[in-house]
Amino acid sequence: MAKRILHVVSNVAHYADPTQPTGLWLSELTHAYDVFAEKRYGQTIVSPLGGVSPLEPRALKWPLLDASAKAWLDDPNRMALLQATAAPDEIDPTDFDAIYFTGGHAVMWDFPDSEGLQRITRSIWERGGIVSAVCHGYCGLLNTRLSDGKLLVAGKRLTGFSWTEEVLAGVAKKMPYNAEAEMKARGVLYKKAFLPFVSYAVADGRLVTGQNPWSAKATAEKVASLL
Repeated sequence: MAKRILHVVSNVAHYADPTQPTGLWLSELTHAYDVFAEKRYGQTIVSPLGGVSPLEPRALKWPLLDASAKAWLDDPNRMALLQATAAPDEIDPTDFDAIYFTGGHAVMWDFPDSEGLQRITRSIWERGGIVSAVCHGYCGLLNTRLSDGKLLVAGKRLTGFSWTEEVLAGVAKKMPYNAEAEMKARGVLYKKAFLPFVSYAVADGRLVTGQNPWSAKATAEKVASLL
């Protein structure tokens, strides 16, 4: 039976300032989707509210728009997937072997406190499945607790978009919180590459995380190797 992956995307379309758009960083989805498609895994997309997942405009411009993301943009069937994502209540966690949280700054607002996403993540983890995230996607793991009340991430090694990268990207002042610092406050053993904006992925058992958009493929490959 083919393995099944649940991708998580955001419903948020702007920063706190509604005139400043944000959304899903498309390549973080497409690079992983491509890796899993090659393995013939089943793939489903969910979001905190279901429905439309807006796209981060900056990720759709050269040089950030790569061949993988452009192929998705040029495929009406795949673009339609982002217009009608599933809601958490429509998802049976027992149908999936792994969950993969995508990023984009948008997720900082709607991932951390989504009880539906927490329920799905907890179920997949406690059944022996894989929990993974790339870039800001790790914000979806900030508040997820297991059945014993402990944070899923406490004491584990993981990575995600660093505060240094926020500053270098010129967006630190727009952030609702410092995700790296919040993870460390939860007892996480945070790791990052020596240089910013390079591919870097960490696997701590069944928890797999990537640091930034350039880490999506490496993250997905680690998930696939575990599966």
